[in-house]
Amino acid sequence: MIVRLLNPTDAEAYQKVRLIALQNHPEVFASSYEEEKDRPAEFYGQRFQSEEAFTFGAFEDETLIGTVTLFIESKLKLKHRANIFAMYVSPEKRKIGAGKLLMTAALEKAMALPDIEQIHLTVEASNEPAKKLYASCGFETYGKDKRALKIDDQYFDEEHMVLYLNK
Repeated sequence: MIVRLLNPTDAEAYQKVRLIALQNHPEVFASSYEEEKDRPAEFYGQRFQSEEAFTFGAFEDETLIGTVTLFIESKLKLKHRANIFAMYVSPEKRKIGAGKLLMTAALEKAMALPDIEQIHLTVEASNEPAKKLYASCGFETYGKDKRALKIDDQYFDEEHMVLYLNK
């Protein structure tokens, strides 16, 4: 398995994985399948060229099996922060270390950036495997957002986690 930064040539593979993730696990993403299903693959390809967002992909036999995005804050008062978004590993490929490799790649990128002092993420509160992964990377919960997401008539809580870098 390899993990690397995605580029515009990965846009179609990313779109496929992203739409599956949004369809099968809507409670763990703020975005919805309905909002993203009609976006062209080029939308993601353009995003992969951003200087504020870095999307990593885990590949097994050249097939994209997982993704994570590191987003760098651009506002002057927030430039010391980065965020982890869109973490996903295909269910059939979980428990083989892809999530840990993706997080490691994102964290290494954040640590290589001179201004980043802390990394934030949110996780659906009942997603114990994800919370365990993030805790193993050094993240700590600092708050809970009750009823953060609403899908139809069901609410989902989110936990806010942070990792302070030693810079």
